[in-house]
Amino acid sequence: MNPQDILRYVDSLHREKNIDTELVFSAIEAALQTAAKRQYGEDADITITLNRENGRITARHDGEELGEDQIGRIGAQTAKQVIIQKVKEAERDSLMAEYREQVGQIVAGIIGRADGGVATVNLGNVEAILPRSEQIPGESLHAGERVRAVVFEVKAAGNRVRVVLSRTRPQLVQRLFEQEIPEISEEVISIKSISREPGYRSKVAVSSVDSQVDPIAVCVGFRGSRIKAVREELAGEHIDVVRYSEDPEVLIPNSLQPATVEQVLLCDMIGRAIVLVQEDQLSLAIGRRGQNVRLASKLCGWDIEIMTGAELEEQIERAVGGFSQIEGVTEEIAQSLVEQGYLSYDDLSVIEPDLFMEMSGLTAEQVDYIVETAEARAEEAEQAATEERRARKEKDRLMREAEAAGIAEPEAAAAPAAEAAPAPEAAAAPEAAAEASSEEAPAETESGEAVAAEEAAAEEPAEAAEPEVTEPEPTEPEPTEPEPTEPEAADSESSASKSS
Repeated sequence: MNPQDILRYVDSLHREKNIDTELVFSAIEAALQTAAKRQYGEDADITITLNRENGRITARHDGEELGEDQIGRIGAQTAKQVIIQKVKEAERDSLMAEYREQVGQIVAGIIGRADGGVATVNLGNVEAILPRSEQIPGESLHAGERVRAVVFEVKAAGNRVRVVLSRTRPQLVQRLFEQEIPEISEEVISIKSISREPGYRSKVAVSSVDSQVDPIAVCVGFRGSRIKAVREELAGEHIDVVRYSEDPEVLIPNSLQPATVEQVLLCDMIGRAIVLVQEDQLSLAIGRRGQNVRLASKLCGWDIEIMTGAELEEQIERAVGGFSQIEGVTEEIAQSLVEQGYLSYDDLSVIEPDLFMEMSGLTAEQVDYIVETAEARAEEAEQAATEERRARKEKDRLMREAEAAGIAEPEAAAAPAAEAAPAPEAAAAPEAAAEASSEEAPAETESGEAVAAEEAAAEEPAEAAEPEVTEPEPTEPEPTEPEPTEPEAADSESSASKSS
């Protein structure tokens, strides 16, 4: 093997592939030693040395130096294979190191393939993947488009590097803010916290080190230009920028904007914040399907409960009464528990025994009994809630069946009274369905199903009542029969005669 060729190969790898030369030299020595042992035996004492300066290889077998021709026969092909393998491994390790440093950072690439599932993104020196689970819900990616995402995961896959990108992580929002708002990179404004539901809404808490700089105005930009650029990259996702504060009683109302908060009650022992609002602000504070309060909880790190003053008083009264029913819990202890934010058996089942003993003055055995009782009652309450949900689903099913049956009822109005005998039972079903609709209205109003169900349930009793006043259709007019005095009866009789 020509020593100059070895040096040339090693130097080329170092310059083009950024591979450490010592790594290649050591790999060649190890490979040559392994090849020599295959020829002379595994127990043979063989040492191989590769001179880093001139590329000459020195080999010794049991203390005797081998000639160059012997070394050449042993190592020529082996060294070549080692260099090829090390090139692949070194390229992989180099890419691994490069992209592991970029985890959480934003990268840009061209979409190579997007067939509704996993999309591939060409980053130049590697082809990354963007799984469906890491794509923004509702967005459409097309081949040839430029896309920005954060590096989510980097791992080896054989001799290749697997780079996974994400467009759903909160880091993407932060990196986009850093690119669009120079004051953040200049550290005049800092992002303290981000909560996100990809494709729908994000909340960003910001603060400023300069009291004369309004962080919200700077982030939004003139006429919303800066925030608009971020939203466009996120497929129109709504972004709330709020002012950060170290005081939870200030941060929590800010995070619940645009709702107006009356009071914040902090329960430090269980990390809960009870937020009181006016009745007209309740739905706004909770948000669509609880989104606003959910994002605010993530942003602040507190478990936020939204309620009105009347609801809080009712819940406190119910909690004191429920705790007092447990043997060993006096009304004073129940009041102390409520003051610390424990408002249900479920809350009491996770209380720290040491804190409970210190607060109540009870023994460890008494505390254990109270906690076990609270756990059992919490399970009973959960089972009752499950049964209630099952009953509501059954009522909803009845409502849908009654709604479907209402389509054919105009024909039933012309049927003889004998065939319409089950009408009272049929009328009872819509009433039950109407009760289910009224009970489930808050959960179904957003989808529009409850409104349609209530209209159908309200119309069906009147339609079902028509067969009760309809008599068998006469074949001839009966002048002796008195004329109907009420408009509804006249309409019913008229519709019956038309159908005949």
